[in-house]
Amino acid sequence: MSLESAAAGVQTGEFGAVTAIVVDVGGAVDARYFSGDESTLRNTRSATKTITGTLIGIAIERGELAGVETRILDVLDDLVVRNSDPRKHEITVEDFLTMSSLLECDDWNEFSAGNEERMYLVDDWVEFTLGLPIRGFPSWTDRPEDAPCGRSFSYCTAGVSTLGAVLERATGVPVPAYAQEHLFDPLGIENATWAFSPRGIAQTGGGLELRAGDLAKLGGLYRDGGRARIDDRYDYGYLWWLRTYDGIASYGMGGTGGNRVVVLPGLDAVVVIAAENFSRRDAQQLTDTLLERHVLPTLDA
Repeated sequence: MSLESAAAGVQTGEFGAVTAIVVDVGGAVDARYFSGDESTLRNTRSATKTITGTLIGIAIERGELAGVETRILDVLDDLVVRNSDPRKHEITVEDFLTMSSLLECDDWNEFSAGNEERMYLVDDWVEFTLGLPIRGFPSWTDRPEDAPCGRSFSYCTAGVSTLGAVLERATGVPVPAYAQEHLFDPLGIENATWAFSPRGIAQTGGGLELRAGDLAKLGGLYRDGGRARIDDRYDYGYLWWLRTYDGIASYGMGGTGGNRVVVLPGLDAVVVIAAENFSRRDAQQLTDTLLERHVLPTLDA
């Protein structure tokens, strides 16, 4: 394993603002830092969502949540919901984990009522989310029952942010403290900085800052469960992106700017690419190219 080719490519500026690459193959770690060092906290952006899924799993294992079939409004039972509809009372933890609830919430559509940029403008993010209207399915779109996995995917940060409130209500502990005790401390992760909503709830949909090496530790923990088809390249599990690279199966965390944690179980490897290409429309493609052209060949050799 060698990151010399990848490092040379990053240093030419070909891949924009990549700040760190960490590769762990069977416990052997190689790392390159292009901004800061091994102690520098990296803004994981939406990779935070995957860690939220891990915390949900821990709460279920500990008996604090009954399971992924738990209905959101059974936990947040004091919430007065706008745009009342009986279908909202059937929305489950699994619906938010797989981004397939019936709420009209789509971060990839600037016109969506649930676009995350609209959520950030209001005080109560939970009320914003569950007050969204129910999504419509006109004749030219696939209804959930006709989709490949029986669910209709729609990338929705608001839903995952609401899982933070569900976690706090179910466990009785603020998300940062819960994560530290039950996830980070056992892995030796000492430094984690959370973002918060105006109501003081940890933003479980994005913005958690961790060291690149600690992201590699987290990447080795999880196996996927449940999936929803996104497009020809990706499936989506419980807040994990599922993809095959030239026959190599992977699942991973992804965040704005090209941030990526990719787990490659067949190669016993975890790859972390921290990047700050926040203003570039091709940020994810840059990371994919770096991964496919310079990192994966060294692992599969």
